[in-house]
Amino acid sequence: MRHPSGRPATFKDLESVPENKVGEIIDGTLYVSPRPAPIHQAASSALGGELIGPYQFGRGGPGGWWILDEPELHLGDDALVPDIAGWRRERMPQLPSEAAFTLPPDWVCEVLSPSTRRLDLAKKLPKYARAGVEHAWVIDPVAKTLQVFRRQDKMWLITATFAGDDKARAEPFDTIEIDLTNLWGAEAPET
Repeated sequence: MRHPSGRPATFKDLESVPENKVGEIIDGTLYVSPRPAPIHQAASSALGGELIGPYQFGRGGPGGWWILDEPELHLGDDALVPDIAGWRRERMPQLPSEAAFTLPPDWVCEVLSPSTRRLDLAKKLPKYARAGVEHAWVIDPVAKTLQVFRRQDKMWLITATFAGDDKARAEPFDTIEIDLTNLWGAEAPET
């Protein structure tokens, strides 16, 4: 929604978004979305769990990354909140002290939900490419798919699609194998 005055939304307008919602600004329009549903949270949390050990802490992997849940990115006049994002430490040696990030991440992941699917695919993915994000993943927990994208110029090239119980090695995190069944919210085995 545009500001009631008709002016484009600004970062200041994000302060009025209720805490139980996610606010983003794209092309001057404020988008307010509900917090993610459990199936969405399960996929996002599981993926973060798979990546943080090897890529942020170097346990069983190369390290050298910051992996963060729902960072607020200020890319020009846009404010975007990917489900997960990662920065190579060579580009961002320390986390900023401000709440919002102005340095585009090296990788973003969007987990699709019915309320944000169109926004994620049609509005946010092109913005990430234009801002210089090199890699993007799109997870659909209902369809149980992972699509992997690499930026080519200012557009996305699909480099891989994984589904169901596949074991994925996906750039830029292809030094580890991710068991996709961990992302689909399967119940823990009975003990």
